[in-house]
Amino acid sequence: MTSPAARAALDLTAGLPVPDLEDFYRDLHRHPELSLREHRTAGKLGDRLRKAGYETVDGIGGTGVAGLLRNGDGPVVLLRADMDALPVQEETGLPYASGTPGLMHACGHDLHVTWLAGAADALAAGRDAWSGTLLVVGQPAEETGMGAARMVADGLYERFPRPDVLLAQHAVPGPAGLYGHTPGLILSASTDIDIVVHGVGGHGSRPESAVDPVVTAAFLVTRLQTVVSREVAGREAAVLTVGRIEAGTRANIIPAEARISLNLRTQSEPVRERMIAAVGRIAAGECAAAGCPREPEVVVGESFPLTVNDAETDRRVAAVHGEVFGAASVLDPGPAMASEDFPHLAPDGLPYAYWFVTTTPHGVWDAAPGDELPQKLAAVPGNHSPRFAPDLSTVAPGVRTLVSGALTVLSVT
Repeated sequence: MTSPAARAALDLTAGLPVPDLEDFYRDLHRHPELSLREHRTAGKLGDRLRKAGYETVDGIGGTGVAGLLRNGDGPVVLLRADMDALPVQEETGLPYASGTPGLMHACGHDLHVTWLAGAADALAAGRDAWSGTLLVVGQPAEETGMGAARMVADGLYERFPRPDVLLAQHAVPGPAGLYGHTPGLILSASTDIDIVVHGVGGHGSRPESAVDPVVTAAFLVTRLQTVVSREVAGREAAVLTVGRIEAGTRANIIPAEARISLNLRTQSEPVRERMIAAVGRIAAGECAAAGCPREPEVVVGESFPLTVNDAETDRRVAAVHGEVFGAASVLDPGPAMASEDFPHLAPDGLPYAYWFVTTTPHGVWDAAPGDELPQKLAAVPGNHSPRFAPDLSTVAPGVRTLVSGALTVLSVT
C-alpha cells in the first residue's frame, strides 16, 4: 500500500515543468562560481523562491540564501543544496559547458540547486496537501567545508525557525535511477594538514654544504604511507593522501624549504587523533634524521565532520523513495570516504538524512568496461572529474526525492 507521503509526492510532482528546470540547470552549469563567490547562483535561486511565495533572505554567511514557507501547524523541515563550483577545466564537450575557463560544476552542485528549486516550487504550489513550515537553504562553500558553519554563525536560526529535521542529497556516479541510503554513518571526516620542512639552501654542486629539504620531504611522503598500513587497525577505514609537494626554483639550487599538503579521511575521532599525532611524529623524526636546522611546521587546517544519518529519519525517507521509485531502486552503499559540511547545519544533534542520487547516463554506464559495480564505477567520470556530466533524465526524479522526503516529515493532509 502506498503511504500518504508517497501519494502526495507523486501528485505534487506529476506536472513538473521539466523543460524549464532543465534550462535552469544548463544556465547554472554554464556559469560556475567558486566558494563564497556564488552571487549569481544565489540570486537565481532566491528569485525563484520569492516568486513561489517564500520569505527570502540573501547574503547569509556571505553568499547563502534561505527561503521560508509557513503553511500552518506542523514540523519545520529544512531542505538544503550546496551551490559552489570547482577550479576544474571542463572536458565534457557539452553544448552548455562552462563558459568560464578553469571553472566547472564538476561535483553536481548545479544539479542540487535545480532539484531544490523544483522541490520548493512543487511544495509551494501543492501546499493544500501538507502543513508545517519549509526552510529552503542554498548553501555556499561546501567544497571548502566553511559554508554551513558560516550560515549558522551568521544567524540562520535566529532569522528563521530551527528545523526539526534536515534533508539533503548528492549526485554521484552510478547508473541513473538509484538512491543510496545508509542509516547511520554515511560520509567520513576529512582533515587537511600542511607541513613545512626546513633545510639549508645551497648550490647543487655542493650538497654536502646544505641540508636538502627535498630529499627529506621525499622520505617523509614515503614514510607517511605507513600511517594507515601500520598504525590504524585493520577493522578501521582510513585514507591518507599527499596531494601536494612543492620545493625549489631551479634544477641546480638546493632550496631552503619544502612544503607538503596532505589529507586524512577517517570514520572515528580516535583514529583521526591517532593519525594526526603520527603525522607530526613522523615529520619530526625524518627532519631530525636529516639534520634539519629546525623542527618542521605541522599545521592542521580545514576539516569536515562525520556525516551520521539519524537512522529512523533515513529509514522513513528510504521507505518513501522505495514506494515512489520502486524498492529495487533503493540500496545501502555503506559509508563512503567522501566528506560533507552539511552536518554543521544540524547543531546540537538535530536529526538529518542525507542520501545519494546516481546520475551516470545509461549509455555511458553500459559502455564502461567491467562486469562488476566497482569496475564500472572506476571507469565512469565521477565527482570532481573534468568529464563529470550528470544525465538530465535525473532532473525530475531528483525533485521528487526531495518532495517525497519532505512529506515524510511534514503533516500530510
